[in-house]
Amino acid sequence: MTLQTPALEAPTPFRAVAGVIVNNALVLALITVFAIFSFASPTFLTIANLQSILVNNFTLLAIVAIAMTFAVSVGGIDLSVGTAVDFASFAFVSLVLAGQPVAVAALAGLGAGAAVGAFNAVLISGIGISPFLATLGTLFIGRSIQQLLTNGGNPVYLPPSGVPEAFRFLGRGAIAGIPVPLIIAAIIILGATVVLTRARFGRVALAIGILASVVRYSGIAARAHVAVAFILAGLIAAVAGLILSATVTVYIPSSGSAFLLNAIGATFIGTTLSRLGRPNIPGTVLGVLLLGIVANGLLLTGLNFYWQQVGTGLLIFAVLALSFITRRKASS
Repeated sequence: MTLQTPALEAPTPFRAVAGVIVNNALVLALITVFAIFSFASPTFLTIANLQSILVNNFTLLAIVAIAMTFAVSVGGIDLSVGTAVDFASFAFVSLVLAGQPVAVAALAGLGAGAAVGAFNAVLISGIGISPFLATLGTLFIGRSIQQLLTNGGNPVYLPPSGVPEAFRFLGRGAIAGIPVPLIIAAIIILGATVVLTRARFGRVALAIGILASVVRYSGIAARAHVAVAFILAGLIAAVAGLILSATVTVYIPSSGSAFLLNAIGATFIGTTLSRLGRPNIPGTVLGVLLLGIVANGLLLTGLNFYWQQVGTGLLIFAVLALSFITRRKASS
């Protein structure tokens, strides 16, 4: 008697299509909105506008969203990335205004952002407070400190005649025709990708985000990895603070908060690029690009700011819902 191997069930057309959507929902959304705005606005596809998207809508948000990705990778969230941006900006501008060398001021700004991350690390890994509550508290404390340091929220301006050339170069300079902020963002993107995909720290961080208890029982110092993730989040966000200050030559209290919601949205939109729904740098970058294109396109079509926010929110819902629903259908 011979045993017959049962034939494998052929995938249904729906499962085949659903598989394509699950794996490419973010890319499909990006192509769709790009095509829509290309037809909706005659100036959308101009070189000047595309450069504006990269410089004005992409660069700073990409850096802050990557900082957020590190926090989310360990199963947390960082509501204080804007505070790290602000503290870095304040330290940078204040020291330049005091006549310190730009390099010294930049290092102080990076240190200020890392200090925000270290404070979160103590609360989360040291005391055991949940990341949401810990970083929410840091957000409130950070806002209050900024108000106290600036006499109620007064901006700190640099006089036009006293701005060092190195300071201007960081925000408005170019190398081989490529804006310096965009080059810095590219370096951070590449570095973060290597850390999360090639380095042992990144693999452990992602494992913590999936099964923290298993990692802990395996003997790995999970708390130390979580602490490092939040310190890196503060340090990376601080880079955005330096670039922001160098671009506008002023420190404005709580201006970093403007990046928070979009950074969260881009990070979680980016998880749809992963088959396991995990945070990843390429997905985050595409999420930022998607939000940047939408913001720019809606502005070109004449919609006011409030409708732009509605459109961004609906887009986030649409991408996440499309990916999650098709993933559930395909697996059932």
